[in-house]
Amino acid sequence: MVAVSNCKRAVGKGERAVSRVKKRSVLPVYFIGGTWLAWAMFAPLYRPTHYIMAALASVIAYNVGKMIFPDRGFVLEAEEKPSAAQAAPPKEEKPKSTGNPEIDALLVERGRAVSEMRRLNDAIKDEKISRQISHLEVTTGKIVDAVVEKPSKLPQIRKFMNYYLPTTLKLLNAYDRMDSTGVSGTNIDGTKGRIEDMLDTICTAFSRQLDALYGEEALDISADITVMEQMLQQEGIGGMTMGGE
Repeated sequence: MVAVSNCKRAVGKGERAVSRVKKRSVLPVYFIGGTWLAWAMFAPLYRPTHYIMAALASVIAYNVGKMIFPDRGFVLEAEEKPSAAQAAPPKEEKPKSTGNPEIDALLVERGRAVSEMRRLNDAIKDEKISRQISHLEVTTGKIVDAVVEKPSKLPQIRKFMNYYLPTTLKLLNAYDRMDSTGVSGTNIDGTKGRIEDMLDTICTAFSRQLDALYGEEALDISADITVMEQMLQQEGIGGMTMGGE
C-alpha cells in the first residue's frame, strides 16, 4: 500500500511540487497468516480461548514483522513549476501610435514580419540562407522606416507589403518545414533548391525596393548639385572644391 502526501516548496523564483510517498510493507501481513497456519498445525484450535490466544500471537507476529520489515518512505519532486509571473507570456509591446492609422498598421506588420524572419533564421541552419534572411530583415526594417519618415511614400510599397513580403515568408516557411523532415527526395530537394536559387533574386528585389524609395531625393539632390555647379562656374570657380583657393 502506498500513501501519498503533497506539498509545495519554493525553489528560486518558481515552485516545485513535492510528494512524500510512504510505501507500507506487506510482509508483516504474511507473519499473521503464518502464525495462524502454525497454530492450526501444532496447537489446539477448538475453544474460544484458543482463538483469542492465536489472535494475540498473530498481533505479536505482526509487530515483529513491522520491526524487521518497516515501512519505507521517499520523496518525489515534480518538475519545477514557474511562478505566476514567469508563467504569464510576455506581453508583446505595441508600437506607439503615430497618429496615422496606415502607418500604425505598417509598423505592426513590420514587427510581425521581422519576428517571423528571426524565428526562421534560428530554425534554418544553412549559413548562406541565414545571411540572406538577415539581409531581408534589415532591408525590410529600412524600407518601413523610410515610409514612416515620409508617409507619402506609402503607395510605393503597397505591392511589396501585400505580395513580395508575405510570399517571401511563405517560401521560407516551406523551406523550413521541408528541411526539418531530415529526408532527401525528389520533391523535397527540388523545392528546396528552387527556393535557394530564388532567394538571391528576392534579396536583390528587396534592395531595389529600398533604393527606389530614395528616387525623389536623388533627383532633388542631383538638381541642387547642377545648380550649384552652374553658380560656381559663373563665379569663376568651377571645378574647385568648397573652401578651395
